[in-house]
Amino acid sequence: MEELQLLDAVERYFRGEMSPEETAHFEQLRKNNPEVDQFVVEHMMFLQQVNQFSDWKNFKSTLNEVHNQLLESGEIREKAPKATVLQLWNKYKRVVAVAASIAGITAITTSVITWYFTPRNNVSEIRQLSQELKEVKNSQQQTNKELNHLKNNSAAFAQPNAPAKVGGTGFLVDGKGYLITSAHVVANADSVYIQSTKGYYFKVSTLYINRQTDIAVLKITDSRYQPVRNLPYSIYKSPADLGEEIFTLGFPRPSSEIVYNRGYLSAQTGYNGDTLTYQLAISANPGNSGGPIFNHTGDVIGILSGKQTTAEGVVFSSRSKNIYAALNEIRKDTANNEHIRLPGNHAPKDLDRVQLIEKIKDCMFMVKSY
Repeated sequence: MEELQLLDAVERYFRGEMSPEETAHFEQLRKNNPEVDQFVVEHMMFLQQVNQFSDWKNFKSTLNEVHNQLLESGEIREKAPKATVLQLWNKYKRVVAVAASIAGITAITTSVITWYFTPRNNVSEIRQLSQELKEVKNSQQQTNKELNHLKNNSAAFAQPNAPAKVGGTGFLVDGKGYLITSAHVVANADSVYIQSTKGYYFKVSTLYINRQTDIAVLKITDSRYQPVRNLPYSIYKSPADLGEEIFTLGFPRPSSEIVYNRGYLSAQTGYNGDTLTYQLAISANPGNSGGPIFNHTGDVIGILSGKQTTAEGVVFSSRSKNIYAALNEIRKDTANNEHIRLPGNHAPKDLDRVQLIEKIKDCMFMVKSY
């Protein structure tokens, strides 16, 4: 697609002039072509900057007009410049007062217009990727598998009697039993359990919740848990690279079967330019919330959170730097004696993707809120 044609398509896309078929085709093009997607994001940011500059120029022009009108009416008089701030204030205080009133009216008008043309809240645009869990009848094969496992270890399926309400994904950040998940997965829970890929259930407590960054820190309180000595990944603090290949693991199915997906980082900011999140081009479903986003080397760059309902394949994740912020907040709490140590080693370089996933699986858990 030529650049001028692409620019015209982007303009029509933003103005809502495309037919549903054209819109679907264009969004599929964004999903399949990182360069097109980046062009769309950059043009959107350019238009926002142009609008901000236009608003500033209009305000400055309005201020000059008010000043000239007050001069003509004799409300204020021009005097020779004086050096003190107080004298300058006395000269322009009436202009400033009038301008402030205009600015206030302008701000209110702009807010009303923005409210009218913007979706009422992010909930209508962004769907969080926790899932409502329902009791599922196991197949006979799965039932036999669980019964055989129970014979070998009677404590493996020591799960609550009542069915869970909300499900998501969590991953270890400290092998002693500290996990990260999405805040919206556990925020309203009376109790929380996690389930490993091998079927083991463990009781956890919620140490920290931040709804703004959508981060929650959990601690395994079950004495049956065996610590993991070395986690096969690190937690990135620096920004990830645009267009970088990513992959994720999570539990979008009712069972504890882990699911793999891969994609790329399509924007370094999230919904409406949110700097706490990333925009991703990847497949994600309810149950993936709280799952780690790995870069191409196998280190954590984000925590999957939600997807845009009005665009296909547009997913958002909290940045991994928010994990560091969460742990800093926990350390500030003098009543809290938790000592959480993030993994310092990068993912092993000598492993291919399949081998790496096999190691990561032991650090992944299905999170169930009751």
